[in-house]
Amino acid sequence: MIGSLRGELLVSEPNEVLIEVAGMGYRVTVGPNVSALLGEVGANVFVHIHHHIREDAQHLYGFADIGERMMFETLLSAHGVGPSLALAILSVHGPDGLRRAVIDEDVATLCLVPGVGKKTAQRLLVELSSKVEAPVGHVGGGSAVPGGSSDSRSDVRDGLSALGYSDEEVAHALREVPDEGSTAKQIRAALNLLAF
Repeated sequence: MIGSLRGELLVSEPNEVLIEVAGMGYRVTVGPNVSALLGEVGANVFVHIHHHIREDAQHLYGFADIGERMMFETLLSAHGVGPSLALAILSVHGPDGLRRAVIDEDVATLCLVPGVGKKTAQRLLVELSSKVEAPVGHVGGGSAVPGGSSDSRSDVRDGLSALGYSDEEVAHALREVPDEGSTAKQIRAALNLLAF
């Protein structure tokens, strides 16, 4: 079972890279964020690997850090979630964003992932609730610290949507804006971010 790879980056595409290790090239499926982090062809790179084995095929999935790989494997443990959907979820939200969505029972945030409808999102929240821990700076029972509330993220999302921002823009802003502070402060921070 392959757990990591270190070698030369031979090919880099948004969803797949080729890494040469001791003369052997490994095709690794990655998310666009990982592909961007690895840098230019010719660089010496390191990726954490999930080695997915089926009867008819073996696939390698690459991640920038161990936490992302572990969250990918947690998603795979949920009913009906395969590698492609798990990778799509992490590409949109990242491990901490996904944890926040699960802790806050935020169906709408999960629905921002292409291919995830309301019923799938609700099922995922139920299945993942016992498997994920709160991200740093987030307290269970729905309150973010300091000064946040369980509804603040939803209020920020609703506010940005009401101002005409697309679902993708809202998702980007929610990933970048910290949980701390009042809803108004978070919305101001999101607007500053989206202005560029």
